[in-house]
Amino acid sequence: MWTPPLRESFSYPFLVLQMLLVTHILRATKLYRGSLIALCVSNVFFMLPWQFAQFVLLTQVASLFTVYVVGYIDICKLRKIIYIHMISLALCFVLMFGNSMLLTSYYASSLVIIWGVLAMKPHFLKINVSELSLWVIQGCFWLFGTVILKYLTSKIFGIADDAHIGNLLTSKFFSYKDFDTLLYTCAAEFDFMEKETPLRYTKTLLLPVVLLVFAAIVRKVIGDMWGVVTKQQAHVRKHQFDHGELVYHALQLLAYTALGILIMRLKLFLTPHMCVMASLICSRQLFGWLFCKVHPGAVVFAVLAAMSVQGSANLQTQWNIVGEFSNLPQEELIEWIKYSTKPDAVFAGAMPTMASVKLSALRPVVNHPHYEDAGLRARTKIVYSMYSRKAAEDVKRELMKLQVNYYILEESWCVRRSRPGCSMPEIWDVEDPENAGKPPLCNLLVKDPTPHFTTVFQNSVYKVLEVIEE
Repeated sequence: MWTPPLRESFSYPFLVLQMLLVTHILRATKLYRGSLIALCVSNVFFMLPWQFAQFVLLTQVASLFTVYVVGYIDICKLRKIIYIHMISLALCFVLMFGNSMLLTSYYASSLVIIWGVLAMKPHFLKINVSELSLWVIQGCFWLFGTVILKYLTSKIFGIADDAHIGNLLTSKFFSYKDFDTLLYTCAAEFDFMEKETPLRYTKTLLLPVVLLVFAAIVRKVIGDMWGVVTKQQAHVRKHQFDHGELVYHALQLLAYTALGILIMRLKLFLTPHMCVMASLICSRQLFGWLFCKVHPGAVVFAVLAAMSVQGSANLQTQWNIVGEFSNLPQEELIEWIKYSTKPDAVFAGAMPTMASVKLSALRPVVNHPHYEDAGLRARTKIVYSMYSRKAAEDVKRELMKLQVNYYILEESWCVRRSRPGCSMPEIWDVEDPENAGKPPLCNLLVKDPTPHFTTVFQNSVYKVLEVIEE
């Protein structure tokens, strides 16, 4: 990959800052306004460039709620953190010009339900059950409440912008598939984590060290919980457990692991967080018993020395990758568009290509890579019908409804296949089974686009078809 994933690249540094601030707030005995303001600002800057950020923050508030339920942070601290998340969500809603998907998201629903659980704490305490049962009640209230509230708000406001995310997760566990989910799952970056990844983590000793740290945190939690779990009578503790920040990061690691396993691209959260967790090998709270016998510096030096064996080889491999991005066919296409078409000419085609046409040629496009919008997904589906087995006349009619003047056809999209069932015609066979077996329209148009289209530009990759108006 010669170009960075820009949305992730802009957002992720602010997530690191945000988690640092959350850790500081969890450790602090007294909350300062400056820390809360900084958390709000980092939340906003994390969410603005990347709409998927809300799902990451959902895992965070879920982890913090769990830490609160089992008694590692007090209600006042969690309530302030939740208020900050609500304020930052509202700011992003405004700065994104009223992005309704944010207000109907699982993240927003979760914040409201957690706020409700905190407000109802006096009523929960009146229930004559053991503390373990109280944990389960609050957890179920949050889980089912979040799902129900998300469903109701989406139905009431008629918002389906993030419906494809739910379908994508469903396809990971069941045999469900549709056009949108196949566009995702047929791409390697949205497939399950590669089998080689755990091996790579192991070779650098990252995975063994993280497992050791995680086991130490679990041992601490079990020790803290044991007295509570073994008591069957109604009981409310008068004190909090300490080091809630360690438990939070352990839960966050579990969440990132789940995301990374389900969607390979989301390793971008898992790998750095594993490195953060590995640094806890130096923690006196977890390994004080070891540092009484061995100097901490010796432990750190030994671990780093062992890690550097494979680590230096990995660095050398990356440094040996030397290249230069070049896409001459696309440059030819952009130059032709700039000098041979009207400024108001409307284009349609593959989403990545449309991004270049919009940004470099400044021409109107009917679809682009922003897929978290129900209307845009519907338009993209119409545009991609050029790679289906439908009749040319039917496809042309739908394109004219979108006021398309030019269609940029890429023959490679018609033939490439990452794995069985993943070529564009095969994806369309799932969506449009009645036309299965017919020749793909894109193959027919490559040979002869008439009478519905005419070729106005062609090079080794792109073929620009002008839509002939009736």
